[in-house]
Amino acid sequence: MTEPGGWTPDADTVAQANITRFTDWLRDNGRGDYPDYPALWQASVSDVGWFWQAVWDFFDVKAGVRASTALANAEMPGTSWFPGARLNYVSQVFRHAGGDRPAVIAAGEDGSQEWSWERLQTQTAAFAHYLRRVGVRPGDRVVGYLPNVGETVVAFLAAASVGATWAVCNPDLAVDGVIARLGQLEPSVLIAADGTVYGGKRHDKRAELAEIRGQLPTLKATVVVPRLGLDLSEGFVSWADAVSADVPLEITEVDFAHPLWVLFSSGTTGTPKGIVHGHGGVLLEHLKYLSLQLDLHPQDRFLWYSTTSWMMWNFLIGGLLVGSTIVVYDGSPTYPHADSLWQVVADNQVTVFGAGAGYLLGCAKDELRPGITEDGGFDLRALRSVGSTGSPLPASGFRWVQDGVGRQIPVQSCSGGTDVVTAFIGSAPTMPVFAGELSCLSLGAAVEAWKDEGRPVTGEAGELVLTKPMPSMPVSFWNDADGSRLREAYFDKYPGVWCHGDWLTITDRGSVIVHGRSDATLNRHGVRMGSAEIYNAVEGLPEVRDCVVVGVEKADGGYWMPLFLALSDGVEFDDDLRARIIKAIRTHASPRHVPDDILVVPGLPRTMTGKRLEIPIKRILLGAHPDDVVSASAVDHPELLPVFAEYAPT
Repeated sequence: MTEPGGWTPDADTVAQANITRFTDWLRDNGRGDYPDYPALWQASVSDVGWFWQAVWDFFDVKAGVRASTALANAEMPGTSWFPGARLNYVSQVFRHAGGDRPAVIAAGEDGSQEWSWERLQTQTAAFAHYLRRVGVRPGDRVVGYLPNVGETVVAFLAAASVGATWAVCNPDLAVDGVIARLGQLEPSVLIAADGTVYGGKRHDKRAELAEIRGQLPTLKATVVVPRLGLDLSEGFVSWADAVSADVPLEITEVDFAHPLWVLFSSGTTGTPKGIVHGHGGVLLEHLKYLSLQLDLHPQDRFLWYSTTSWMMWNFLIGGLLVGSTIVVYDGSPTYPHADSLWQVVADNQVTVFGAGAGYLLGCAKDELRPGITEDGGFDLRALRSVGSTGSPLPASGFRWVQDGVGRQIPVQSCSGGTDVVTAFIGSAPTMPVFAGELSCLSLGAAVEAWKDEGRPVTGEAGELVLTKPMPSMPVSFWNDADGSRLREAYFDKYPGVWCHGDWLTITDRGSVIVHGRSDATLNRHGVRMGSAEIYNAVEGLPEVRDCVVVGVEKADGGYWMPLFLALSDGVEFDDDLRARIIKAIRTHASPRHVPDDILVVPGLPRTMTGKRLEIPIKRILLGAHPDDVVSASAVDHPELLPVFAEYAPT
């Protein structure tokens, strides 16, 4: 019997899964017979060149020029994938154009609108024509200051079809943060919205837009999407004018590694790093993950709640590559009521829904039951899986999803990052789900847990490394001509091996437990433990709104481990709550890792994508000034950072 929060695929699910079609295809084409997922994964990492060629062939990737080999150089960094190939990401998208299914559903607080494949292609063609007309050429940069709306999808596809490089910032990012990111790229064209709708309020962004435009001197044009329908000053081009041409879609083929987009690191320390990904690598990886791991089909409606600044937006757009309808949502997930996002899922008949772990845990804490109609919930019968990422989702989160939805569906937790714009640990439709665990290592991802100086381990925690390359690893960092910053980021610790910076355990049954960032690992009396274990124990208490724990090495050789709490509204911290927190940590985490102090603070700042600031807080506690350890533009509430300086050991 499957445990609460878990899931076991039935025979019909296995038979209808895309990955079953893939293994059948491999067998029928003389490429091997793989009886189960572990056997297929082993083959995929034993010969990564063979595997990615198989992905190319199975999905029938179209290229004006094919490569003679999949992998010309396997050394990291500097791997050479499909040399000589000429293609374009956008060609794969519009292979699915036509039919009655919408390509995009643009949902928001002010309603939903369907975009047909014809409309998406027509506007992409027109905007690509406009970009060429104002002088945009392959390699130029086209950037957005845009919320998650249909026009943002068009702008990206048009830029990519021209061969331009795309980057975008969500309008909730401060102007300094936008310039710190987009300014690096010296863009040719900026596309922006006149405002946003969030939490029931209209936010005029014209002043910010004018300031951003003034600090990007390389711009040839600024195009404005009328999110609020506000009047514009002279010098701006309306979206309607930019997409007015009636022209066929022209797609420029580019090299496999030609820059598709630049994603940015969180920027918590220093200038955000621009991480460059190529057309071919992203195309193959997203075809593989979205089809074989997430099991998206053309009839699916796919929503992953994200802002445009988070890599999950790019991941969501990848749903178009497999012909699914993507649902983009612009607005607050909790307005006008706590389960509003679940209503969007229901109203738009979403079949595959994903969100950050923090959102799902917030729903659990609010005791929502969105799929229980007799309790005022919604009709979620179309929903067949729920995804989670951003931080580890504890077992209680898995159980809440199934309780809240009202039936046992798979919770597809995954872990990867902006660095690879995918997940190298996640799920597969033919693999069971165990509450609190990620089901499997992704195909083509040679992930291991390493201890000491490179000893792989199973059943105990270690550094997350990849011993072989993946096509979606960065082509480069922006403005890193000699590659030194890229090598320092991933390859300094283990030369020739990608060290991701996460702390994980690969279990004997092949599932994975992610414990958090390895540089935030708690090391009490020589016993290391991930901070996620503390969070899983503490966040189950309704009185705790948020928490962060750090381990501080003191000058006298001592080790101080404080737990900072932000309490729920109206809650007072007393001895009873302290005792229950300690008991929860002792029982569900480790008696060795009971904090030295439990300290209540007004709030806990996070990155703009919701990640905890463990390392910056630790550095502040070691005496660094807040301005020196984290960029204010990278944090949602930078005014809270000075609070931690008050607790620095003397």
